[in-house]
Amino acid sequence: MTVTWIVLPGLAETPEEFARVVELLPGTDLRVIDPWRTPITSDVDLLRTAAGVPVDAEIGLVGHSIGGLAALRWALTRPTEVVSLVLVDTSLTSETGVRWLYPGTRGDRAVRGFLRLLGRIGVPQLLGPGLRRLFVRIGSATKRDLLSKATERTRYGGASSWLLFWDELAGSWELATEVGSLVARPVDAIAPTVLLAATGGSSRFTARRWVAGQRRLADALGGSVEVLADSAHLVHLDRPDAIAAAVRQPKRL
Repeated sequence: MTVTWIVLPGLAETPEEFARVVELLPGTDLRVIDPWRTPITSDVDLLRTAAGVPVDAEIGLVGHSIGGLAALRWALTRPTEVVSLVLVDTSLTSETGVRWLYPGTRGDRAVRGFLRLLGRIGVPQLLGPGLRRLFVRIGSATKRDLLSKATERTRYGGASSWLLFWDELAGSWELATEVGSLVARPVDAIAPTVLLAATGGSSRFTARRWVAGQRRLADALGGSVEVLADSAHLVHLDRPDAIAAAVRQPKRL
């Protein structure tokens, strides 16, 4: 049976910036979730529906950053449907954030109210595209951005864009807590797992601690780690070939 691959992007990322990964996998059924329509921290059924996956499909997952946590939850809670897992510089289960800012708390409501105000007065429209470009310059070793200026304006300049990013971030803290509980127990069944860990560019400053955390997670999952010394956090921009190679790896029995 052909594997349907689903890409779960990271915080404030778009489907368009995974275009090079898609190009490197011709003939592969590869579907990229659009976080602007379906939050990456949504439950598995919503993500599955957003990807339009057939009921009986074998699924491969690629999760980047907080998308890695979402992919992990999927693979750990639905081990019979996920046959392969690629975690790309995934957020770690220790990244549980600040509890007084969790969704539904007073702190969360205050932040959301402030971000709504900024949206109403046009701050995201003014600053959003520039912040996106800064994000790429910091997070990528090659600084190669695939987004057009029109897409930047549409995605990052929208009145509700910053609120969406906040919801993703705050939701990822709860997700990290949930996945941490799943990983803390013996993992009896999970798909063959590859972790790609970036240590280049701006990532070099925390490389030793970061790789150690990725290796601990890999040990818990029975997976393997590939260190990408020439990539910063935005691996899909710096090393799309490494992601494509991980997807093409044959499944282990």
